[in-house]
Amino acid sequence: MSHGPQSLLSLRATLGEGPVWVARDAALWFVDIKAPAIHRFDPALESLQSWTAPAQVGWIVPSADGLFLVGLQTGIHRFDPARGSFTLVHAPEADRPGNRLNDATVDGQGHIWFGSMDDAEAADTGRIYRFDDAGCTDGGFAPICITNGPAFSPDGGILYHTDTLGRTLWQSRVEEGRVLHDTRLFTMIEDGAGYPDGPTVDAEGCVWTGLFAGWGVRRYDPNGRLMETIAFPVANVTKIAFGGDDLATAYATSAAKGLSKEALTAQPLAGDLFAFDPGVRGLPGVIATA
Repeated sequence: MSHGPQSLLSLRATLGEGPVWVARDAALWFVDIKAPAIHRFDPALESLQSWTAPAQVGWIVPSADGLFLVGLQTGIHRFDPARGSFTLVHAPEADRPGNRLNDATVDGQGHIWFGSMDDAEAADTGRIYRFDDAGCTDGGFAPICITNGPAFSPDGGILYHTDTLGRTLWQSRVEEGRVLHDTRLFTMIEDGAGYPDGPTVDAEGCVWTGLFAGWGVRRYDPNGRLMETIAFPVANVTKIAFGGDDLATAYATSAAKGLSKEALTAQPLAGDLFAFDPGVRGLPGVIATA
């Protein structure tokens, strides 16, 4: 694979998001929030399977029962690909119908950390939660409009989370897998460089972020210093995931959302799934136990 991003699938996804490599079936799973749809890409066969979701879908993670947990606008559901069925598990924001769930990760104990956001992208109603067998716990952060992430450092001791409209990435220390403290600024995206979208951490502890309206992805060292920017042929790059048997391929979702007809003509690959050589390996995925 060449170093630069290459389109793997011509999708024209409205809002491609949430890529996650699932080792048990050697495939990349991701969503199109606005379609709404769940996608499974098999790189060995270069094939795509898709399922229609019953509501806007922000994320998907593999679960210990061999199925998946997905974050729909209506709550967390268990998804069975064989049946195409969605079963409600928990509705963390049933009192906020204007919100939707947006991005997620799984910690070393198998607990899901996820965020919510105002679907109208106007009100500060987004929060970050931790979900396990006991239910949902609010992360305790001040509400913001659009949350993204979270993502964990390799040792699980730091949680990275994003305020997209504020163009800031934050970090919080984690104790006993659940207590968050010492929240401080990790880095800020400067004016004109786009908005930080989904963060991902590599095996060296560096943080990658997609740039919505920023034409690429960035890699930051653990101290928040910019190390590398990889340019894309599309404006809206949402998130990357490391995959393949050696976790040495970076897959990236993108979005056509918000682009004018003229912009879409100039960006024929907008909404596609991309891959590139990141020059570093990713971290093994964790199965959700909830």
